[in-house]
Amino acid sequence: MTPDLLEDGAQRLARTQDPASSGSTESGGRQAGFSRRLVPGQVDTTHGRILYLEDVHVSFDGFKAINGLSLDIAPGELRCIIGPNGAGKTTMMDIITGKTRPDRGTVFFGSTIDLLRHREAEIAQMGIGRKFQKPTVFEQLSVFENLELALKTDKRVAASMRFRLDSAQADRLAEVLHTIHLSDDVRRQAGNLSHGQKQWLEIGMLLMQDPLLLLLDEPVAGMTDEETARTAELFLSLKGKHSLMVVEHDMAFVKAISDIVTVLCDGAVLAQGPLEQVQADERVIEVYLGR
Repeated sequence: MTPDLLEDGAQRLARTQDPASSGSTESGGRQAGFSRRLVPGQVDTTHGRILYLEDVHVSFDGFKAINGLSLDIAPGELRCIIGPNGAGKTTMMDIITGKTRPDRGTVFFGSTIDLLRHREAEIAQMGIGRKFQKPTVFEQLSVFENLELALKTDKRVAASMRFRLDSAQADRLAEVLHTIHLSDDVRRQAGNLSHGQKQWLEIGMLLMQDPLLLLLDEPVAGMTDEETARTAELFLSLKGKHSLMVVEHDMAFVKAISDIVTVLCDGAVLAQGPLEQVQADERVIEVYLGR
């Protein structure tokens, strides 16, 4: 992928957010990338984008699940993805995380890491965390034990037997507990948590891995109104510290957290912009929101 492609993506999003924007970034824009020495495997965001997809195509037995998809996300951005069932939202996440290989297209993490050259486990280790709709936690273990297991440590048997939580790890665990609203439930068995609390715990387990990019699939499905409101607070607290891609159908939740919304339809971007703007788009009304 060339710097020109990255810069073009940066300018597209800048125009969406601010019509008067020139597309430059706080990090110095395109020219900054040419003077920085990169560490192998390091995520380079000097071009102002942490995720970049360009003209991605995927077909399953002749069905075009992804059809010329192009989008980009800035570091620290919270992007909501909406669209009807079958629009390609889950397949897009599968591509980003290495679960599905596209027929063609470009998928970069930062400006230097070609995700199509890496396996799922490698992509996770690079700093991309994914949460599926149904929470997956160790229900027989406590909240504390779930988070402790999720720490970035040597998971080999001998190392695990010798492992002892150090002060920095304990501080990090306490910080995550506070972030996910579970400080008062630290010794509680995970299986006894409410559905919403299990969702928060799984998000906390992802945060223990210090991800740069979080992919979250329908995170408030099945939550109470109170849990949904607290999840909105949680996501807004993560914005800026992490980049988030949130696939969601709850429009009230999307309105509470989003700056930019991307609408997918038939495997491509149909519309993009503030929620009020995309809700007023006749094409979106026709295919998704209903008249």
